[in-house]
Amino acid sequence: MALVEVDAVSKDYARRAGLATTEFRRVVDNVSLAIEAGETLGLVGESGSGKTTLARLILGLIAPSAGSVRVAGIDVARASRADLRLLRRQMQPVFQDPYAALNPRMNVLDIVSEPWIIHRSGRSGGPEIPATRAARRSKAAELLLQVGLDESALARYPHQFSGGQRQRINIARALALRPRLLILDEPVSALDVSVGAQIVNLLRELQQQHGLTYLFITHSMPLARYLSTTIGVMQRGMLVEIGEAGQLCSHPREEYTRRLIAATPELPGAAK
Repeated sequence: MALVEVDAVSKDYARRAGLATTEFRRVVDNVSLAIEAGETLGLVGESGSGKTTLARLILGLIAPSAGSVRVAGIDVARASRADLRLLRRQMQPVFQDPYAALNPRMNVLDIVSEPWIIHRSGRSGGPEIPATRAARRSKAAELLLQVGLDESALARYPHQFSGGQRQRINIARALALRPRLLILDEPVSALDVSVGAQIVNLLRELQQQHGLTYLFITHSMPLARYLSTTIGVMQRGMLVEIGEAGQLCSHPREEYTRRLIAATPELPGAAK
């Protein structure tokens, strides 16, 4: 069974079209896909194609208008509170903007420790959560080393770091609960190209070390090809093409896919 199963999912948003009229805009349209444990599904498309909405559906932040999303065999929209708590330990997001994602009033130790504080009851299963501040500091230092930052960063605040360093902190926080699935929503689009390449290489290394599964959302087809095992192409809310990354990029069926490939250059600085 796949770790993530999206079955005929649609999402509509209501908008007022007049004093007594409501129209519905379909943002995700009858999408079905699966993500196997340990693989990376790259989801590619222009802004407004429905990529982020689909990610929010998988995370359970919004409910589908039709269809179902299952993660680890659990229907996300219909999960009990206990099951949902378990799911939120198993899947973690890394968002696009490394500046907005970090609380400027919290130091790095508190930022990385926040998931442990939220889940400290320990009743939701999964790995043991460090109970004391000393234990959290030790574990947070380990996580920072994994993402290429020194333990001295723990006492500092977000404004003291570059964009790439902030994204490393975001990734460390996402790893705190040892999730199975990371949902990476344009994680390098706000960074300089060379810094983005470093983050992409870090993500590849972490996946190998921890056996992670990725949903990698991007507008860059070459970037998706570099990191992904499978690529899905979204256009106007629909999944118009999906296949093995190398095959899809070498022999795309859709004209829209060919335009995406032509529109973005190769990512410099990424290890081959």
